[in-house]
Amino acid sequence: MNRDSIEGSWKQFKGKVKAQWGKLTGNQLDEIDGRRVELSGKLQEGYGSAKDAVEEQSERLQEKAKK
Repeated sequence: MNRDSIEGSWKQFKGKVKAQWGKLTGNQLDEIDGRRVELSGKLQEGYGSAKDAVEEQSERLQEKAKK
């Protein structure tokens, strides 16, 4: 896992907590902001996963080129 994936997972967790807090307190703005943070985390985690896949594929191609 790279840093983007880890940070994305953390953002998702924070967003879920904030959204739940918004529900408990009846504050719709906190709930909406929490969902926004969660979405941002999902996007960042996806970017990190894609980045990992590209790096792995690049390493495999380099290994094949060396043979």
